[in-house]
Amino acid sequence: MKFKPSIKPYSGAAGGWGSLEATTRYVLDSKQALTNLRNLLRANKARGFDCPGCAWGDDNQGIFSFCENGAKAVSWEATRHAVEPAFFASHSVSSLREQSDYFLEYQGRLTHPMRYDAKTDRYHPIDWADAMALIAHHIRAMENPNQIELYTSGRASNEASYLYQLFGRMLGTSNFPDCSNMCHEASAIGLKQSIGVGKGTVRMADFEKADAIFVFGQNPGTNHPRMLHSLKQAASRGAHIVSFNTLRERGLERFADPQSPVHMLTPKSAAISSAYFQPNLGGDMAAVRGMVKALLETHRLRLASGKTGIFNRLFIEQHCEGIEEYLDQIDATSWLQITTQSGLTEAQLRHAAAIYQNANRVICTWAMGITQHKHSVATVREITNLQLLFGQLGKPGAGLCPVRGHSNVQGNRTMGIDEKAPKALLDSLEQHFGFTPRREIGHNTVEAIEAMLRGEVRVLIALGGNLAAAAPDTARTAQALRRCDLTVHIGTKLNRSHLITGKDALILPTLGRTELDMQASGPQYITVEDSFSMVHASEGIGKPLATTQRSETAIVCEIAHAVLGNEKLDWLALADDYSLIRQHIQATIPGFADFNQRCEQPGGFYLGNAAAELRFATPSGKAQFSATPLPESLFPQNGAEKPPFVLQTLRSHDQYNTTIYGLDDRYRGVYGQREVLFIHPQDMADLGLLEGELVEIETLWNDGVIRKVSGFKLVSYAIPRGNLAAYYPETNPLVPLASFGDGTGTPTSKSIPVAIRRCALKPSLRIA
Repeated sequence: MKFKPSIKPYSGAAGGWGSLEATTRYVLDSKQALTNLRNLLRANKARGFDCPGCAWGDDNQGIFSFCENGAKAVSWEATRHAVEPAFFASHSVSSLREQSDYFLEYQGRLTHPMRYDAKTDRYHPIDWADAMALIAHHIRAMENPNQIELYTSGRASNEASYLYQLFGRMLGTSNFPDCSNMCHEASAIGLKQSIGVGKGTVRMADFEKADAIFVFGQNPGTNHPRMLHSLKQAASRGAHIVSFNTLRERGLERFADPQSPVHMLTPKSAAISSAYFQPNLGGDMAAVRGMVKALLETHRLRLASGKTGIFNRLFIEQHCEGIEEYLDQIDATSWLQITTQSGLTEAQLRHAAAIYQNANRVICTWAMGITQHKHSVATVREITNLQLLFGQLGKPGAGLCPVRGHSNVQGNRTMGIDEKAPKALLDSLEQHFGFTPRREIGHNTVEAIEAMLRGEVRVLIALGGNLAAAAPDTARTAQALRRCDLTVHIGTKLNRSHLITGKDALILPTLGRTELDMQASGPQYITVEDSFSMVHASEGIGKPLATTQRSETAIVCEIAHAVLGNEKLDWLALADDYSLIRQHIQATIPGFADFNQRCEQPGGFYLGNAAAELRFATPSGKAQFSATPLPESLFPQNGAEKPPFVLQTLRSHDQYNTTIYGLDDRYRGVYGQREVLFIHPQDMADLGLLEGELVEIETLWNDGVIRKVSGFKLVSYAIPRGNLAAYYPETNPLVPLASFGDGTGTPTSKSIPVAIRRCALKPSLRIA
């Protein structure tokens, strides 16, 4: 595709003809339009395949069950473009590093196992048997099992993830860094501390019953567009959608349903948010605290006048602990601190509180705008506090809903991809398989990179993902990867991580979600878990591009067999028949009884959620209020004073995580470019800068390391003063490796203290 850079405000609604045009363009560009049209009709359908994009649930209603970005994901994966050995023969790794992330993935699907040769600076073909032998050689050369890192992408299936962690634990490691560490870790930890379950409590049907839906730090129009259908339907029947988001986002303002004849044939679109608030980056905790302060005032006034208070006293008495300490903390928090930190006025927060008070059933939903700050766990718990005060758990149309990113990131954790696995899981694996798993906590993603930098890691195996681009502190991450003896990347397409090699390196080509997975016992299906704890079967239908591609599950089994043999487990038999894997899962993971049989249920099956049934797996058996004070500062700096600006990294609309589908961001009015910086127009004027000027952005972090990117075009945007936004992975070099959330290890990618200044030249942003 060709892109002409321009900035042109977008006047349309989210969805609509713009979405249809973009979908058509990407389907045609895949060079197999008919195949992808057939694929899309099977996306998110019973006995079809689960979309390889986001983790929003499936309602299995209507002819189409996919969104614009889902169509991009399917077409991007099911392309006829191929990266074959001849491509690598004509491109050195050094030359490929100079290319954009978009260029790399646009070349097409990986088809052959490849091994890096440092002497020629090229990848050369290697057969599968030799690749497995090479992996086994490097692993056996390790001095101890802690010298391996087993990274996982959220797209890996339940079956592959389960075997991957089982392989690692049989090997003797707990090092399972994964993409959860970099996104929703705060949701899992905060919810676990508050209600005993690290997952959301709502189901898809609850959106049909809610009177109000509060959306925090989330942009569904780009990141999980199918959610807009649920929000539109809720708004249409009179529910209040209240959005807290630092940027004005079109998907939270209005939506034209591409499946609605009225919306497509007329200018009509559905309003989404009935109230829209723009807090400072990291100010959501203060905003919720302000709502509670206003609600507590109303509660006390009613009690003082002899009326019933507005809090759910019976729910609190029966199911909660810590209410007194929490309310004391509310009293100790001043309105000045709340308004200063949130960036919202007292009147705005009282308005939000009034909407909440007048709703009988409330859902609170959030994403990474909440979870990528230093105080993210405290923010998740503050949202939970609000819901507990009103008993907004355990009833239809109410609850807590963290919306995950990748399509099986929640399932990965359920399957045991966890550096701090629960004792019950380890006990179950030990009893069932007859080995003693390591009990010590392993490395999360940041810790894994730090261990690589210290030279403590010999082998990295990445089951999907793009660690070099996704991780923070890009230059240091690259240094870390290069210090490994062996890096192995299992993937569908060429990406940045394949070019940042260890001393030895392999690329192993795998099947995609859309493709037929034929094994010795016949065609196989895999399973995934969505944000609503629904487990779905997923069965690809497309013909693989090359016979040399193998499924993720088969690759994991072959690695395990090459390293461990079949003394404890017949790994190759599991690769032949995935139903055998599911039998092991049902024997060791709660909620998966009769796993194979339940996979036949249309729409999948529900794993259940104890907190949704008002059973709280906390030490006392009750939900816990959190009496955490607001943070002293929103700026995670090493002793520096308040920075001139705080930057958040985010996706464009032509992007999913580090996969760049194109160079447009239609809803934000950006076309043909990615190196842009969104800024309030008055901030730009105060700096003496003009729209379209190029600037450099430098992190303010007192560790002696210069973190800077240059050549970013200024774009005026509706964003609070002092706040900035730019796309990742281009701005990941600005995120210090040492800047992560309290108790989570999650990089603070939504609160980077920075300075900006005019620049004359535009140096390369590629990884050296």
